[in-house]
Amino acid sequence: RAELIRFANVEGRVVPDPRALATGRGAWVHPVRDCWEAAVARRAFQRAFRAPVTIPQETVDFTSPWPRSAYTS
Repeated sequence: RAELIRFANVEGRVVPDPRALATGRGAWVHPVRDCWEAAVARRAFQRAFRAPVTIPQETVDFTSPWPRSAYTS
């Protein structure tokens, strides 16, 4: 888990919880844009939280500086 970032469901919104202090279910994602985009596209947050959630712009902004891919060529 040291390499993952936790996200929490706070009142139906996906919010970053990098220190893993929020209560309840969490969703863990590699801090890489490709992983983030795959999780969003596959509705992984809804499945992880077992509830409908929205992803606010602040959460998207949190992930924007992440590198594009974990793999280098």
